[in-house]
Amino acid sequence: MRFELFIAARYLRARRRQAVVGFITVISIIGVAAGVASLIVALAITNGMRRDLQERLVGSTAHVMLMRTAGDGIHNWRPLMAQLAQMPHVQAVAPGLFGQVLISRGAHSGGALIKGIIPADELKVGDLLQSIKQGSAAELEPTATAGNELAPPIVIGNDLAETLGATVGDALLVTSPQGELTPLGLVPRYQRFRVVGIFASGFYQYDSSYAFMRLSDSQRLFSEPDLISAMSFRIDDLYRAQEVGQTLEQAAGPGFQVTNWMEQNRELFRALKLEQVVTFIVLALIVVVAALNILIALTMMVMEKTRDIAVMMSFGVSADQIRRVFLFQGLLISSLGTVLGIVLGYAASVAGSHYSFIHLDPGVYSIDHLPFAPRIVDALIVAAVSLSMSLLATLYPSSSAARILPAEALRYE
Repeated sequence: MRFELFIAARYLRARRRQAVVGFITVISIIGVAAGVASLIVALAITNGMRRDLQERLVGSTAHVMLMRTAGDGIHNWRPLMAQLAQMPHVQAVAPGLFGQVLISRGAHSGGALIKGIIPADELKVGDLLQSIKQGSAAELEPTATAGNELAPPIVIGNDLAETLGATVGDALLVTSPQGELTPLGLVPRYQRFRVVGIFASGFYQYDSSYAFMRLSDSQRLFSEPDLISAMSFRIDDLYRAQEVGQTLEQAAGPGFQVTNWMEQNRELFRALKLEQVVTFIVLALIVVVAALNILIALTMMVMEKTRDIAVMMSFGVSADQIRRVFLFQGLLISSLGTVLGIVLGYAASVAGSHYSFIHLDPGVYSIDHLPFAPRIVDALIVAAVSLSMSLLATLYPSSSAARILPAEALRYE
């Protein structure tokens, strides 16, 4: 151990003539630990929010979606879908017909977005049908009797089912605003459907307003024979969605446009990133306060050790060595607090990620619990910030110690 570090460690462990110096040193360590732990937990929460929202959004929606610019739907879609399925990076493609409807059961009703699907294709591009908790999506498969049932099958979200008071086997009345023109005017189309499955993705936006039915049933409900609204694509690298989308748009020809999961959720992820930066800045102020405590503690230490410093300098210890003694002492205090804070912060984050003990309102936050996702890189960044602030706090007291004149300090000893 070099001389300066040895003296710094001895000063840190030595009994104080003034108890307040030791108390402020302990407070400094606790302050650094609290600031570092708070930063670790806050960054773990923001990372967890971003990760969970991204996973659920990407799992619940297509990576890339192709649709007509005019909004009148895609006719003769089968040859086009077969062509685009062979494009590079495309893993799966599924047709879909979307439409807003009113779903009611007795006195209960709620708006929903219907998606007409072919289940075998839909399962390859999205995960919503894989999150069915009650019933099954098997009855959505096309059959020889499809179109002749009195109540065709439908799969709805868990929160929508609670709003309607519906369970598997119940009948729902689905009303489409795209009605039929009669002598009495435009009459909405309506049809009864039978609930065969209820999914629970944990993402409120989908659980409260999404419903699936067979593509053929949705085409009859919306009076759109052999037409789809969009094609959904799953690709091999979701971060290349924009590049692959442009290729698909060019291959589809004029009159088509694409959107992807990043464009659809750009503002959400931008807000999460801004929240992470603001949270880091605000909680870093705790570390700044702890650094000020280190400055006070070292300043009082210099005042207490003035005679010792003068004796060491009279024995030939240089001013630079004295400066490094107090620099090392400040870094030791900061290092103890930083290590303690990282341990506490990671312990709290790991406990939060395993037990999910903080629950949220999914109607507000889109997820039902507070996620934690601690990262090593965050710990390194927080440690670097903590040590840097503490180093700045040691500059003044260490410089003051180096300017002590031995003759003046020992004159009256």
